[in-house]
Amino acid sequence: KAFRNEISPRDFLFRCREFEQLEMQFFVHQSEADKWFKFWKGERLKFFVDLGIKKENLKFRSHEKTELAHYAKKAEDIEYNFPFGFKELEGIHNRGDWDLSTHAKHSKQKLDYLNENTKERFVPHIIETSGGLDRAFLAFLLEAYTVNEKGNVVLKLDPRLAPIKVAIFPLVKKEESLVKIATGVYGDLRDEWNVNYDESGSVGRRYARNDEVGTPFCITVDNDSEKNKDVTIRNRDDGVQKRVLIKGLREVLRKLISGELAFGEL
Repeated sequence: KAFRNEISPRDFLFRCREFEQLEMQFFVHQSEADKWFKFWKGERLKFFVDLGIKKENLKFRSHEKTELAHYAKKAEDIEYNFPFGFKELEGIHNRGDWDLSTHAKHSKQKLDYLNENTKERFVPHIIETSGGLDRAFLAFLLEAYTVNEKGNVVLKLDPRLAPIKVAIFPLVKKEESLVKIATGVYGDLRDEWNVNYDESGSVGRRYARNDEVGTPFCITVDNDSEKNKDVTIRNRDDGVQKRVLIKGLREVLRKLISGELAFGEL
């Protein structure tokens, strides 16, 4: 948790007085610092693209010499195209050996490392990635927010990011046989994921409610489910529906949510 002495917080979640900071310190030999700096640039860009941010909405910006911290060898920001322009999403920094050298100096403790193979002793340099969770959250929301042809909001979050993974409906809430199957599916799936049981209103309204909160998959128990032991599963992003056997439903959802299986491959 981090705090900023901010007189005028602005741009929604982008600049707040209190925020969550995500950092990694990666220790390397000085001779490999440039290699690992480039590696982590690529990995961090891939992270955002893999979870749904369009590559054209991301870019790198190198820090000018006047911007660099006194200890920094190199620094680049990943910037996202927010509604208020390209702004910093995350930073990748080559901090040199300043951290460990300074700690060693003031603690009077040796903080060097011995390579057992080469017998070389050295103070590791640090490649750092540093990002704000709040800014990443905002970027993913902005990227996912869409309005369909009916004028309804659809939050097209990657299934791995969606807070509710699956919604389960009985087609008709007054038919006990459908409700029994639907509640059984709900009870089975909620052991593994955050799922939603919804029996209020038309199926169309239930779809729309779940689209708006980003639920990627909706499961409907209909009149054929009791006979065929299957359900209808609907994909949020294109509205396509397919039948899946209840017995294999959990495994299918695991693959769909993880991205191992595309909906079109069902």
